[in-house]
Amino acid sequence: MALTCTDIPKFICAVLLPPIGVFLEKGCDYHLAICILLTILGYIPGIIYACYVILAY
Repeated sequence: MALTCTDIPKFICAVLLPPIGVFLEKGCDYHLAICILLTILGYIPGIIYACYVILAY
């Protein structure tokens, strides 16, 4: 998908707190639960997954 102006704040949120970026993109979905789990297990995997969700959807 193309990168839009609304994706920039989502990326900023994804770097600071990955679940917030996913929540802004997908809402309260299974993607949010996966991102929370990955962020708890390791901060970097949470960031990578959040960026993936923002770019993919």
